[in-house]
Amino acid sequence: MAVTADGCVSLSATGQLHRPATSYPRNRRLVKSGNGEFMGQKLKFAPRRNGNAIRSHVCSSLTGEAKLRDMEMEKRDARTVVAIILGGGAGTRLFPLTKRRAKPAVPMGGAYRLIDVPMSNCINSGINKVYILTQFNSASLNRHLARAYNFGSGVSFGDGYVEVLAATQTPGQAGKSWFQGTADAVRQFHWLFEDPRSKDIEDVLILSGDHLYRMDYMDFVQSHRQSGADITLSCLPIDERRASDFGLMKIDNKGRVLSFSEKPRGNELKGMAVDTTVLGLSQEEAEKKPYIASMGVYCCLRFRFLRWRFPTANDFGSEIIPASAKEFHIQAYLFNDYWEDIGTIRSFFEANLALTEHPPRFSFYDATKPIYTSRRNLPPSKIDDSKIVDSIVSHGSFLTSCLVEHSVVGIRSRINSNAHLKDTVMLGADFYETDSEIASSLSKGKVPVGIGENTRIKECIIDKNARIGKNVVIENSEGVQEADRTLDGFYIRSGVTIILKNAIIKDGTVI
Repeated sequence: MAVTADGCVSLSATGQLHRPATSYPRNRRLVKSGNGEFMGQKLKFAPRRNGNAIRSHVCSSLTGEAKLRDMEMEKRDARTVVAIILGGGAGTRLFPLTKRRAKPAVPMGGAYRLIDVPMSNCINSGINKVYILTQFNSASLNRHLARAYNFGSGVSFGDGYVEVLAATQTPGQAGKSWFQGTADAVRQFHWLFEDPRSKDIEDVLILSGDHLYRMDYMDFVQSHRQSGADITLSCLPIDERRASDFGLMKIDNKGRVLSFSEKPRGNELKGMAVDTTVLGLSQEEAEKKPYIASMGVYCCLRFRFLRWRFPTANDFGSEIIPASAKEFHIQAYLFNDYWEDIGTIRSFFEANLALTEHPPRFSFYDATKPIYTSRRNLPPSKIDDSKIVDSIVSHGSFLTSCLVEHSVVGIRSRINSNAHLKDTVMLGADFYETDSEIASSLSKGKVPVGIGENTRIKECIIDKNARIGKNVVIENSEGVQEADRTLDGFYIRSGVTIILKNAIIKDGTVI
């Protein structure tokens, strides 16, 4: 950790601490033409909107080298940016994984949680002021955030902060209810921006806690700043099969949003089809993806408009964005890379298994933009006489004489001899059982944590601490699509079998 003579520290775009420059006033915006020359180009400082006011700025006399340095600094300056990560609702589509945890706390990729994705994107983008709004089953999420992103043993945030804000009652009728939607959640915490440490905040990022993607948020923020938009939406081209699951938009040739429809269907869906070559897609790509979908990632000016223009609107996607498109400047920002909404059991299952592809569509193996998580200090996995094909095995696991194909094995997992896993996502365990504890359980006819001998499992999600006995078969051979078998320790959603957290599947069970 680097601390300068004046005691200032900050987080760089690569997650390293550096000294924030003090020679450049934050609110200047460089655009072409007017007031001064630099490298043959005219320069002027454009007015910057702050709340309801328009402020003009005067260009100071700078050398060419200083101007170049300050232009680059303006591009990456994250000191006036705050990120708000929405913890999501009840997570009914991800149930039973959300039975005892918030959506962002759902394990992902063997060793991570979904919240680690937007948090790491913030860190890698140099954004070190983060709020996480939670409401449902937030205990495990709060615990993970405290371990992974605190000021002591976790990721250092320099002069920034990471704060979890749980739904709470406040004076007034509006403050006596649960969050009614994304916009309502943000509005109920408007008082945060009256805090002295928020006095310099201008741009606010609204992020979701259940998406899988890698994004430089400061490129997004810079595009928002340069366009002069009130709100900027990150968007991506999408095919017709998935289009009705997202908010769709129409834009002009400058990227300004002309209309917006939340999850349209039928004729309304067909009416939202556009020529996506305007996004830079080839004609062939545009024909495959004729819709422009919102990612649920927003950048906007401070939230005064939420209170004076939309005092009762509850949701950004279904209420504020459609209404704002006609009244405010709403800009689209193209993100043409891997992005997945982990909103259903099927999407969660497929996104995890996609990590095993060659090459994977999304990779956690990026040294320049890593995905952070809590430090567990676990040893390497121990693998004895086993065959592992196209799979991920997380640290601290024990695999003995087993076959694992196209699967993700989570931390502290134990797979015993002659077990066979295929197309399976195993979330791992929160603790170890000692050899003596395992022997004691077996001698009493009990099932230890992990997967027993001679067990076959296919197309399954195994939640944490599950105890699956010997000679068990979990294959859903009858192709059941939906089933609720709480007492038996499993559910089936979209054809995927989910073994519940802490479930006990006795020896010889067939599912």
